Order: sequence, then structure tokens, then C-alpha cells
Amino acid sequence: MGINLTNFLSSKSKSKRMMEFQDLDHIDGVSISTVSANLYNSSRDDLVMFYFRDGANSASVYTQSKIISENIKWNLNQKAKKIFSLLINTRNANCFTGRQGYKSLEKIAEIISQKLTEKQKEDDEEPKKIKLKEIIFGCTGTIGENFPEDKIKSKIPELINKLKYTQNKLVWMKAALGIMTTDTQPKMTMEKCFIGNSEIKIFGVAKGSGMIQPNMATTLGYIFTDADIKNDILKKLLKKNIATTFNAISCDSDTSTNDMVSIFSTGKSKHPKINSINDEKLKDFDNALNKVLLNLAKRVVADGEGASKFITVNVQECKNDIEAKKIAFSISNSPLVKTAIAGEDPNWGRIIMAIGKAGVHLNYEKLSIKFGTIMIVQNGKVNPNYKEEEAAEYMKNDSIDIYVNISSGSKNFTAYTMDLTKKYIEINADYRS
Repeated sequence: MGINLTNFLSSKSKSKRMMEFQDLDHIDGVSISTVSANLYNSSRDDLVMFYFRDGANSASVYTQSKIISENIKWNLNQKAKKIFSLLINTRNANCFTGRQGYKSLEKIAEIISQKLTEKQKEDDEEPKKIKLKEIIFGCTGTIGENFPEDKIKSKIPELINKLKYTQNKLVWMKAALGIMTTDTQPKMTMEKCFIGNSEIKIFGVAKGSGMIQPNMATTLGYIFTDADIKNDILKKLLKKNIATTFNAISCDSDTSTNDMVSIFSTGKSKHPKINSINDEKLKDFDNALNKVLLNLAKRVVADGEGASKFITVNVQECKNDIEAKKIAFSISNSPLVKTAIAGEDPNWGRIIMAIGKAGVHLNYEKLSIKFGTIMIVQNGKVNPNYKEEEAAEYMKNDSIDIYVNISSGSKNFTAYTMDLTKKYIEINADYRS
């Protein structure tokens, strides 16, 4: 079938629960197509198109890296009111490709514009001319290699010919598999909610396994909804919910040059008009969007390169949000903490180290630390009832919960990460092989 089954079938992940997928079905206004452009010198799907027949309102958040890919530059330069097509390629990041990479996107957009305009004439009574600025790109893969313009251009007609106006779980699965690189699992999820009395669908797909530490969004994530929400409100919703989802994960503390998370609203569901992000009618949608983003973000961590453990770091009762986040990521990104957990060693001294290096002023006589329900440190002292053999047994679990209570305020932050194993080194040592 050409889909990316190799990594999927060879997955060694223990996170069986993350291998369960909901039955994503049809969502009005979205069409999907996947093909192989032979970017991997194989028949696996490596090119994915999402087409919005009547256009979609949209919003995106991008990497804050000071070096960004050419597709991010392209997307930032497009100021369209509606987006008609999103094209994603794997194997090549289109970063550090300069003028060649950017001009290639322009040439590809010209072909997409021409072919989609022809499709509009075939399918619609009032066809629209699709403009270059109404097309955006997602790129992922190796940095610094010439962008494969010719391979991609040659597959655009086939991509557009294969577009289907109706989707099912297999179509969404193929799209999720088609955007994978070192991932071992496709990442897809959905939620349903209400705006007024109208049921709304929110679907999402993502990719990401390495180069994961947020300084915006981390990885590639694409959200689709049939709600009718304006661009400016979508932007506010996305930025608000990124903070506790994609901006709360880390695999290796490295921010990608290509990070993007986008949301597309087709407007096909008829519901009461939304005029503001503070509209009470938006509350259920807001909660559902957060669930979709958090589900995808957790799937990225669970599928982190070489991961055998899913780790949740809960930092509680800090003076402010900034300090809570600093401590959470100091723990999450510590190679010593991550390797101890990989070795199932309850070495809580490494947690102490990571808290101390975060640069947050604290009174350690109020500090408490738990692994799961096991109290290790209480009020700055080792719990007299602590038994290391109980903690060692707990460390054998696939999911590890760390709780740190600072007792200096009321602000909390939860970060999600994975352990650091020998497999991580093997994957990244062989990445371009």
C-alpha cells in the first residue's frame, strides 16, 4: 500500500495504550491524499496533502528557533484569509537550503494552484481560483540537504487525482503514517463537543519522536474541525492551549527548526456565531481542543526515540508559573534523571540535583518528593517510613509519576518526558544511514 509500516511494525514501545486509535471518520470540508515520492528510495508514503474544497480558516504557531526552515518562512509570508491546501513532505527538512529550498516551494505551489483550480472547475458550480498564498507547507527530515523539488512536483497530479471527499479511519491512518520519520507509531486522535446545540468534531494528527523540547510547539501537529471559528479566535485558542500541551513536553531538550502546529476550521457545522474567545458558547470546544492537543503531545513523548518509560513530572505549589515550569523542565531534561529511570533506579538524589540547578529560590525545609504514591522526601527530610525496595518496584512500571511540592505558593506545572536509553543513541547515531 506504500504506507510507512516498517517503523510501525518494528516498534518496541511498551506504551500499548498509546497504540490504541480512535475511529476517526469523515469531517466535512477536508480531503486527504497520500503518495510515495520515493524520498526514502522506497515505496512508503512520504507526501501527504490536505485539501479544503471551500477553504478553511486557520492559525499556526511556529518554532522560536533563530534558524528556521524555508517552509516556515513561506508560511509566515502568506497572509491569506483562507487556506485551501496543506502539503507535508518527510525525509527533507528544507532547512539551510536557502534560495533553492524557498524557490522550490514556490514552484510546487504553482503546480498545486493550477491543478486544484482545475479540480475546482470539474467539481464545483462556482469554481474558485486557488492562489499561491492559499497553500502552506510542512517539512520534516534531515537539515541541509537540497530540497527534492522534482520528485515532489512529479507527484502533485497523482496526489490531487487521489483526493477523496470522504474519509475513514484508514485514510486518517495513512496520513498519520505518511508524515512519520523516526516515529514508530502514527499519532492521531479525536474529540467531539458542542457549540450551542450543534455537535462539533475535532480531529488531529501529529509526528514527532526526537528533537523534542518546546520553544513554541515541538514537532508537526495538524488539527481539523468542522466548526466555524474566525482566524483571530483560532490563533488565541491555539496559543492558549499549546502552553499546557505541546509546550509541556520534552524528549531530548532540542528545539527543531521546523516546529509547527496548525488548526484548520472548515466552517461546515452550523452553530451559533462565536464573536470572542471569551464567549461562553466556546467553553466546550476549548476543553475538547485541549484534550486533542494533550493526547497528541503525550503520544509524541510515549514514542520518544528509544523510550521505554513515559514520565510525568508534577511540580506543585510554586510562587509563580515561571518557577514551576523551570523546575519541571530541569527534572525532565536531566540526562542523569532520565538514565536512572531507564535503569529503574529510584535515585531520588538526582531529582534533588535537578531541582537545585533550576535557579529557583526555595526553602528546602518545605520540599517534598514522591514517586507515585511513595513519599520519599517530606518537609526537607527523608521520610522515616521510606523503603527503597518499594520505590525500586515502582520504577519497573511503564509510566512513572514524579511529584515535587515546593510549598511556596499556589502555581503548578506538569511536564511530560521519557527516559534515556541506549536505543536513543543508536537511533541518532544511525539517523542518516
